[in-house]
Amino acid sequence: MTPEQDQGFAENPIVYFLMTDRFHASGPSGMGSYGRLNEPGGMGTFHGGNFAGISEKLRAGWFNELGVNAIWISAPYEQIHGWVPGAAGFRHEAYHGYWPLDYTCVDANFGDRASFREMVSEAHARGIAIVLDVVLGHVGYPDLNTLSQFLPATVQPHAGTVEVENYQAGYNLDAPQLLDWWGPAWVRASLPGYQSGGDDELTRLMLGLPRLLSECDNHVALPAFLRTKPDTGAVDLPATTVAGYVIGWLCQWVREFGVDGFRCDSARHVGLRTWQRLKSQARAAWRQWREETGRGDANQQFWMLGEVFGHGLERSAYFDHGFDSVLNFSFQHELKDIAQAADLASAFGRSLAWMRLDRLYARYAQALGGREHDVLSYLSSHDTELFPRPWLHFGATALMLLPGGVQIFYGDETARPPSAHAAADPVQATRSDMNWSAPDVALLRHWQLLGCFRRRHIAIARGNHRRISADPYVFVRADARSGDVVMIVIGPGQVRLRVVDDFGPVPGLRDAYTGTTCEVVDGCVELTVATLALLERT
Repeated sequence: MTPEQDQGFAENPIVYFLMTDRFHASGPSGMGSYGRLNEPGGMGTFHGGNFAGISEKLRAGWFNELGVNAIWISAPYEQIHGWVPGAAGFRHEAYHGYWPLDYTCVDANFGDRASFREMVSEAHARGIAIVLDVVLGHVGYPDLNTLSQFLPATVQPHAGTVEVENYQAGYNLDAPQLLDWWGPAWVRASLPGYQSGGDDELTRLMLGLPRLLSECDNHVALPAFLRTKPDTGAVDLPATTVAGYVIGWLCQWVREFGVDGFRCDSARHVGLRTWQRLKSQARAAWRQWREETGRGDANQQFWMLGEVFGHGLERSAYFDHGFDSVLNFSFQHELKDIAQAADLASAFGRSLAWMRLDRLYARYAQALGGREHDVLSYLSSHDTELFPRPWLHFGATALMLLPGGVQIFYGDETARPPSAHAAADPVQATRSDMNWSAPDVALLRHWQLLGCFRRRHIAIARGNHRRISADPYVFVRADARSGDVVMIVIGPGQVRLRVVDDFGPVPGLRDAYTGTTCEVVDGCVELTVATLALLERT
């Protein structure tokens, strides 16, 4: 793929989402850092994946061969040091990155600043952006291990021996030092001396997590535990709000490493004004990094993706307050409904499925082709469910030919099975270790061909959609702004297609799926398609 063919990730996002801990490990292990559990087989524990593992797969070409132009990784900053009881009776650590402790430090379980910098550099060298998962709505639980390290008076002498069943007995809730945790000026929490959670989106405690007072305009001092934490980069700032501190800490990752974007967790639970401030300051930080290093694309802008639970295809107020894209929670269910209603094992069932999908494609193209807003659609999610594994070939085709942006969840390309602990916690089941030892090779090749084709063609994401035939299913996407055109044939079947009207007077077209060239005779091509043809100019 040449740089001229690459339309850039913001115009045509092909985002690969991975959880660092569950993806791949390479080099020295950070397991057991900060006195954490060292149980790599636990359902909710750290398993050992690290930044070096991502770098190794970047160098091996894993992401480029999939056509990926951005990697969204789980939060890299330091998480709480201990575990809390999981909903289904297991020890749950912060392997996923959603329980922040110190936004200024790299979490030692994943690596250090040098290995994080190397990962970003390896991605940039291959034309791939790095998007960080960030949390602005809450911090991590006050777990017993972390409290024992920073505020030992707040835990009982036997706190180190508690089990899931008697975890709460490990706290000393009478200790006034609990106020030296984040403190009532910083968070709402279910702790003595703190404001309790409210009953609206901006004040409710999600899963009992301490809620940052990000909408409060009061100026605050640094939390006491951070002031005495020896390795922190956090310092007291004059006339600064809670949001001001956290936004500054997050933007330092952009300024120092050249991070290209943020995926903003639980966007509904933070005010739009705060998100707008984050975007403005992150954009300035990215420009500063580019000017100081001489790296980066001058035409690129810092990119922000929102997780707004339940959001679909619509344009909402989030796009007016800093967000370039929002996760589309609808597509996974829409596609699953289509697949369930048809017998994908039969030719007739597949034909019915593609007829229904064509209507969905037309609707998405109408909504997103004008580039006024964008959404990021996916098959599988770490917060909902994995797309049914037997349908992944169908799902890959449907997703990678969908208008708008797309997200590949790690392991959808290899048929990664769910965790064996699915019955205990369905969400944890979506976060199993990457199946490097037993990938579905044929499925992987299917994803690779579709992904590289999509990356070359902005028309797939932004073009006008026009169906030519129902059986076999044939459609054209044409983007007037760029002049890019593709024609897709989903078989099996034999077809004679007039192509001169869309591609112009060309001698032949290339089928990117099989690598063959189709001769154009009298403005037409004749094809026998086994499964799929991806037609493009030679």
